[in-house]
Amino acid sequence: MARERLPMRTIREVLRLRWQLGRSVRETARGAGVSTGVVSKLTSRAKHVGLTWAKAEAMTEAALEERIYGRRVPLTSARPEPDPVWMDTELRRPGVTLELLHIEYLAAHPNGLRYTAFCDRYRRWKKRRALSMRQHHQAGEKMFVDYSGKRPSIVDRETGERTPVELFVAALGASSYTYAEATLTQRVPDWIAAHTHALDYFGGAPKVVVPDQLRSAVATPDRYEPGIQRTYLEWSRHYDVCVVPARPYKPRDKAKVEVAVQVAQRWILARLRDETFFSLAALNERIRELLVELNSRPMKHRGGLCRGELFERLDRPALQALPETDFEPCEWRTAKVSRDHHIAIADHWYSVPHALVGERVEVRLTPRLVEVLYRGQRVASHARSDVRFQATTVAAHRPPAHRAWAELDPGGLLSWAGDVGPHTKALMERLLDAGHNFHREVRWRSGQGLRRIGDRYGAARTEEACRRALRFGGHSYKTVARILKHGLDLEALPEDVPQDDAPIEHEHVRGPDYYQ
Repeated sequence: MARERLPMRTIREVLRLRWQLGRSVRETARGAGVSTGVVSKLTSRAKHVGLTWAKAEAMTEAALEERIYGRRVPLTSARPEPDPVWMDTELRRPGVTLELLHIEYLAAHPNGLRYTAFCDRYRRWKKRRALSMRQHHQAGEKMFVDYSGKRPSIVDRETGERTPVELFVAALGASSYTYAEATLTQRVPDWIAAHTHALDYFGGAPKVVVPDQLRSAVATPDRYEPGIQRTYLEWSRHYDVCVVPARPYKPRDKAKVEVAVQVAQRWILARLRDETFFSLAALNERIRELLVELNSRPMKHRGGLCRGELFERLDRPALQALPETDFEPCEWRTAKVSRDHHIAIADHWYSVPHALVGERVEVRLTPRLVEVLYRGQRVASHARSDVRFQATTVAAHRPPAHRAWAELDPGGLLSWAGDVGPHTKALMERLLDAGHNFHREVRWRSGQGLRRIGDRYGAARTEEACRRALRFGGHSYKTVARILKHGLDLEALPEDVPQDDAPIEHEHVRGPDYYQ
């Protein structure tokens, strides 16, 4: 067993107290903070190697340590040495442990190092690496996302005005495989679309996404329990990922993407500095070309492997499959249901069930749909309309009375009129005739008026009144109403009165012969 080595400052203090000041073993032990046994063994060993206080005081710490304990034996042997770069790469794959790697190492080198020495080699190598990344990333586990502080720009072809745009960067944890895209803004629609494009580029979804606590990602910033923005949360559920924002002012929580942003600035933005783009699509097409080169560049600390090779080996097999459809971006709003059981969205009104009048509801807006939720349950869904100051109404949302009025169904009126009599039915058909220059609602109201009059005066009088109205060309229920009010239906029509065909004789009547 190797001897435990004391710090050099402790050795010097023990020798000074014993040899220069002449203290006893017990006093020296108390003064140096060690046991009396250590003092005795150390002074005995120093005398054995021929040291004196004068010699020890003049020696460096390294020389004094070598004189007392001998030269350090390097941690090497004649046995085959494991490759720490290979070990570090393999440990990023799911389920891979040092014990498994040691078994595979012994299979290739039966006379290789034992497990403890094998692990020591890796830990000593890892400690000397001085990497900025201090996290251990499992393959396919995390995707880190951020915006670059340095931005590209696009130019208006007509005016020449240069407009800065944003650079979105995403990097996978195990392989550092990188995606970049230019967006117009950092707002929620652009933020969500960039995430979706990144997953499409990777061909799968990680288990965790680590963003910064910007407003598009976090609604209520907090060091321990940040509130995820509603649309971002919907996106994460669609792709079955968990959003774990980095702590505020803790860039090491997302060190992987911090490095990826620097790499993107050097190998993408720097390459674009003398190029001009007149549209966002053209800029992104060029960025895609440079991404191929970036992900193909060998990385020195990965034994010459590139991000693309590590991605194919580590992350791609471990990513989750993407859903069949992309996430449809949405907005969330709140609205109050008005007395006409509609809510107003962008100067258009959408109906909700009439029982919710006066309640506040949540509204989920997509480019195609308007969904209304009350206490987490969807109560209405409409196709989104851009027509201003118009209404989209579902009949089932109306109260029964309003529904009957809105439907204006003539079937019931015609059925009633047929039960009263043929003349009533004929007049009702005339009132409801679409050929008249009246709005459908006006015609329906006339039919309702005839029915109300008929219910008041009875079927017999109503039928007779309708016969009389038809005789004189009536086109309004008011004609029937006047006939019934004045009792004219009780009088005989002129053609019903017997006519006397005898000529009238009077001195003031000229007669037909006068004009001959």
